[in-house]
Amino acid sequence: MKKMKKSLALLTIAATVGMPALLPAHALAANPFADAASNPQIQAAIEQLAGLQVISGYDNHTFKPDQPVTRAELSKMTALALKLQPNSSTTVPFNDVASEDWFHPYVAALAAAGGLKSVNEQFAPEHTVSADELRELLAGALHVDQSVVQQLAGSSALTSDQVTRGEAALIIVQAQQLAPIHITSIRALNAITLQVTFSAPIPSAELELGPASKNFVFDNGLAISNVPRLKTGSTSTYIIPTPTQQAGTLYTLTYKNQPAGSFEGSGEKIALKSTQQVANDMFEIESTLEDGIADYGYVIAAYSKSRPGSFIVDENNVSNGKAYQILSSMRMRQVQITPENGAPMTATYSPFTQATDGRQAPKFILPNGETFKPGVTYTVTADWATFASSTFVAKDIAPLTIQSAAAIDEQSITVTMTQDPKDEMFVLRQVLLTAPDGKTLTAEYVQSSRKGAVASFATLNKEKLVPGTTYNVTPIGIWATANGVTVIK
Repeated sequence: MKKMKKSLALLTIAATVGMPALLPAHALAANPFADAASNPQIQAAIEQLAGLQVISGYDNHTFKPDQPVTRAELSKMTALALKLQPNSSTTVPFNDVASEDWFHPYVAALAAAGGLKSVNEQFAPEHTVSADELRELLAGALHVDQSVVQQLAGSSALTSDQVTRGEAALIIVQAQQLAPIHITSIRALNAITLQVTFSAPIPSAELELGPASKNFVFDNGLAISNVPRLKTGSTSTYIIPTPTQQAGTLYTLTYKNQPAGSFEGSGEKIALKSTQQVANDMFEIESTLEDGIADYGYVIAAYSKSRPGSFIVDENNVSNGKAYQILSSMRMRQVQITPENGAPMTATYSPFTQATDGRQAPKFILPNGETFKPGVTYTVTADWATFASSTFVAKDIAPLTIQSAAAIDEQSITVTMTQDPKDEMFVLRQVLLTAPDGKTLTAEYVQSSRKGAVASFATLNKEKLVPGTTYNVTPIGIWATANGVTVIK
């Protein structure tokens, strides 16, 4: 038996199957071919596969849906639609498939997946396909019993000994729902951001941080630092934040306990603009779209309708001819801040402050109750970013002032400041509620609840306000002051 070893053509299949994950908005809007199927379900399947770049038709811009599909054509449709890839040891067990044949990489991918069997060492690329042969091929590629494929609506309707191109398209689209989700490409965009493309969208339940942290497992000490976020305009390409990668280190990822591929750690740092103090214990780091830095909130589907100025970037993170560095989630992110002639301190990102005021300006808080010393120059550094302007001179910034408080219910209150801080300055801030008998409750800011100068605070540990009791309200820490402010349930 003549075995053809994997050719360079096979190396292109991973890139080919990764491309459909980002589609233009109109990709599935119209029939791209000059002819059409009489069956509307088949026509819809043809248009869907064309939008995914699985099928391209003939040179005269026709698809010929009623023409019998050949084994070579079917191998391409199946391998691309199911996003199958050969492994490094893949061989083609057919002596009539040469490395230069256009269908060679797809036959190799199917052979690696177990979707093809050798019959007398022949593949017979120009032979037509029967319904049973199609079911057998899909069952092998999907690693399911043929009865599962038989239950597909399009499969059960097949009666001809020669499956048409249109019928094959319909069954393959339906079979996509049976394919296990797997990763087709991994790319480090910068030192803290990965772009990962899957064969299908990740179920929403698996996008919670707990399940996602268990599903994405890296070697060499890497991990995800927040949930994957689907890119706007994409079907299955996600932005995934990580701790700072080691440049040049080869990382291997397993997804749901299955090998998913490797990538080289990036040494590319995010080019941020400047840093400045915003409170006596907090500073912000600013970047701008004009400088080519895009907070991930602008390019992910979750925020595409709610964030003004959201836009779509392609696989290379280019929009309207401009390339962007993607600033992924700041969750758990840290920077170093060093006072002139002093020891460096580690400042930690303050949650939900990444772009809350319409600016890309995540806030970082000093450690252990530290405060800035007015007149001292501070320098910010990070192993994941560079700064056009990394220093500022600290000043004495007056704390916020609590003007009044009111009970919402037995476990939460509103706190009104004398002026609107115009940003998420309350994150992780707390107030102490003290009853006349000395008993106290602690209430913490409810994230994203601020409306102008008014913010909501909820009691910790589900403790309850006692009806009819007047509590004195005092801030915990230096973030605010209060004079004679009370609240009664």
